[in-house]
Amino acid sequence: MGPGYRHVACCIEGSMAHKAVIAAGARMLDDAGTLTLLHVVTQPIAMMATPTPDISGLFDSAESWLRDVVTETQNQLRAAGSQAHVDGVLLEGHPGIWVVSWSRDSDVDLVVAASHRGHFDRALLGSFATYVAYHSPCDVHLVRPEVVDAEAAAG
Repeated sequence: MGPGYRHVACCIEGSMAHKAVIAAGARMLDDAGTLTLLHVVTQPIAMMATPTPDISGLFDSAESWLRDVVTETQNQLRAAGSQAHVDGVLLEGHPGIWVVSWSRDSDVDLVVAASHRGHFDRALLGSFATYVAYHSPCDVHLVRPEVVDAEAAAG
């Protein structure tokens, strides 16, 4: 049993890092708490300068993926004997800003995220993990790249 946070938000995206983030969040969650899986959909950069195309398929795909991850995570927690509840939340916009805003409005005790962007992404987009760590209204746990890479290779 972990520290017993009652509401843990795990920031997940399409890489294998999401499994390490969820595992870290589950370890820190109270057995009767809520684990919320947050996924933020952003428009591709090339689309930001042009008239807005129909990207509803992007959101439909994200919703379906998130629903599958929520179900899988809930089943894993139940199999481990946990009574915790798993929710999924799909946000749209700048990931750091929306995660912090949602966390503030949702009474979250801990935000868990991976810190694994490359130098090019950080220079172009900024660091999601840094933004969340400095602006979050609650505790933040960052899963290091080495941990993410090792867990992804193992499983």
